[in-house]
Amino acid sequence: MHTKTHPPETFVKQVKDVLEHLYDFPYLQRHPLAQFSDLSPGELPSQRLRRAFIDAVETLNPGPDVPFRAPHARIYNLLLMHYVEGMTVQETARELGISRRQAHRDLRRGEQSVAEILWARLPEAVTLEENSAAQLSSVQTEMARLETYLQPTDVGQLLQRAREAVAQMAAQRGVTLDVQTPPKPAIVPTDGVLARQVLVDALSRAVEQARPGPLHAFLVLEDACTWLTLRYAPAPGAGETRAVSPVVAQLLDRLGWEMTQEQGRGPAGERSVSLCMPARCPTVLVIDDNEGLVDLLSDYLTGHACWVTSATNGPEGLRLAQTLVPDTIVLDVMMPEMDGWEILQRLRNTPQTADVPVIVCSVINNPELAYSLQASLFLTKPVSRDDVLDALRQLGVT
Repeated sequence: MHTKTHPPETFVKQVKDVLEHLYDFPYLQRHPLAQFSDLSPGELPSQRLRRAFIDAVETLNPGPDVPFRAPHARIYNLLLMHYVEGMTVQETARELGISRRQAHRDLRRGEQSVAEILWARLPEAVTLEENSAAQLSSVQTEMARLETYLQPTDVGQLLQRAREAVAQMAAQRGVTLDVQTPPKPAIVPTDGVLARQVLVDALSRAVEQARPGPLHAFLVLEDACTWLTLRYAPAPGAGETRAVSPVVAQLLDRLGWEMTQEQGRGPAGERSVSLCMPARCPTVLVIDDNEGLVDLLSDYLTGHACWVTSATNGPEGLRLAQTLVPDTIVLDVMMPEMDGWEILQRLRNTPQTADVPVIVCSVINNPELAYSLQASLFLTKPVSRDDVLDALRQLGVT
């Protein structure tokens, strides 16, 4: 057992990452830490990982005799309410009678405590090479450096370029690449650089697993999703392997894509890998005369497959809102020409935008007025990254 050393910072970050995705089973299924938890019969890696983390949180429970707001019970209650029960940081702080800043500090301490519990439970059989801080740091650092720029992209062209990248590998293995793309462009909102890496990895792994003969890759356009399907007969002895590498699986999450894998019946059953690329991504419209806030929100949402666009005045904001019908609007109050209160009233009185969630974000602390005008949420400036992400999660945008 790892009882004499503290967990490295990279491990603590991995623990925080799992806590933030505790109910996202597809995400947990691919998480590097999923392999280190004990397996019960019939459990999936995502289920056992979630169970291990909830057990670790419960270890911090001081017991029923300790008052709810007692200092040494606070960390447990914060972890339970925020990560397990899904309350926002602001809501947990209010329940515990502490400031939001104190709640964030205690959450960080709680994440450290959970990491220490899990680190101590890692079996000695987990070698340094498999779980080295250097390896985790390398992947996490590389992911942190990646910036996601979503824009309309023809994935048909990306697929053809991916085919060219693996053509020589396929020829060496006797695999014939049959790539079919629709006659019209297959446009999806995505980051072309990251998307190409996903397609190259998926196609090359399929080639590696396929027996000599045809490997079919074709795109199908649907209203909600563009589908890429790879079909091939697996080579003798080809076991159940990942359709993409663990690192590329993180790129899938970054892009908001979903991948499934199926195996036909019988020893020579055809294998099918399907990739769903949403035809649109959540759109966040920021109406604020401070252009710096748009850049800030774009930074906050990097990695969450959202498209952030903006208007610096009311008339332009109303025009964009009716044209785009965004998934949510972040609205300032103090603006020239037309203030946020008037914009909110016009949004609610216009059929196209009447139901669009609006987050009023202002230095004027007047949530009661905002809610009376049918705002969905109210945030007081300055806003933190957690404020924004919590608000968007409440509205189902991220």
